[in-house]
Parts: sequence; structure tokens; C-alpha cells
Amino acid sequence: MHFLAASPDIQPITDLINTWIHIGQALVGSVGALAFIFAFIWKITAVETKSALAAKQWIQRIVVGTIGVEVASSLVGILTSSVPAR
Repeated sequence: MHFLAASPDIQPITDLINTWIHIGQALVGSVGALAFIFAFIWKITAVETKSALAAKQWIQRIVVGTIGVEVASSLVGILTSSVPAR
């Protein structure tokens, strides 16, 4: 089965989707890195055990969210490349 690499009919839509995927990845990566740093500092400087546990949970959420964005972008890439030519 022949899959569409870049049909002239849907190429602008594919380019738009790819642009938004890259923008989303950049935003999540930047905000995620900053949040990770703050959560890590919070965990290190936490006096109470409960606060350190909360910081650890936030670190886990940040990591899972970042991985989720990467998986979603891969799935969108697979879906957009599987559109038949005609």
C-alpha cells in the first residue's frame, strides 16, 4: 500500500499541523524544564516530609506530561502520513 508523503492537496494542512506540533513541543519542553527545576529545588529544600512528597509527585506529573506530548506528536505524525494519495 502506498502512503502519502506529501500530496499537493493536503500539504498545507500537513505543514500547519507540523508547525503547531513543534510549537507545542517547544512550549511544553520549556515550561516543563522550568517546572522540573522548581519542583526539584522545592524537593531539596523542603523541611517537612509531606512537602517533599508533594514535590516528588509534581516531578512525576511533569515527566509523564512531557512523555505524553512526545507520544501524541508521534501519533499525529503517523496519522498524517497515512492519508492515502487519492
